[in-house]
Amino acid sequence: MDSIQSLEWRYAVKEFDQNQSIPSDKIEKIKKAFNLTPTSYGLQPLHLAIIEDQAMQNELLVHSYGQKQITTASHVLVICVETEIDQSFIEENFELQKEIRSVKDEVVAPFRKFLIDDFTNRSPEEIYQWSLNQAYLVMGSLLTVCAAEGLDACPMEGFEAHQYDRILGLNEKGLESALVLPVGYRSKNDQFAKFKKVRRPIEETVFKVETTISSV
Repeated sequence: MDSIQSLEWRYAVKEFDQNQSIPSDKIEKIKKAFNLTPTSYGLQPLHLAIIEDQAMQNELLVHSYGQKQITTASHVLVICVETEIDQSFIEENFELQKEIRSVKDEVVAPFRKFLIDDFTNRSPEEIYQWSLNQAYLVMGSLLTVCAAEGLDACPMEGFEAHQYDRILGLNEKGLESALVLPVGYRSKNDQFAKFKKVRRPIEETVFKVETTISSV
């Protein structure tokens, strides 16, 4: 399938085939896609928890409003955000830039100072919302990559985040769960696989901006 065919093929799976498991090479591609997704300022305030444990998936189901995709999926991906974006976090990122790109400190110093000042002046709520925005970027990227790899997925916002944090031990890692993405292979019994996509016409959602010259 080409990219458009892949996107037309995908849908939010309601029931996975529990007898099919995603092979390890495709899980590795998911990991790499997660890590390669662009984020604001390149700071990557995200982590990806991968769950392939039926007992844990059963426990998470209770805190996922009964959405059975959690238990029927081959793997459950949980996109997590850093709970603290401070000066130390930003400086670590720039040290990594210097190491990988072999750039001198004086080259990155102005931008580093800008980011430290900027985030210091933001409220915790503003920083969390910024981090959450990056999580949605990753979700979109993973959905596209899954479709390209012939993997099914179901993006989820509806879950009890604090319970996920507890079960997965995220708080001890300085993380909070933001979004959930069960992945696997669709069940033949999932009637939603046969439904046509409902999308507004492109003519209503996409437009070309024309240059206009106003006369004075």
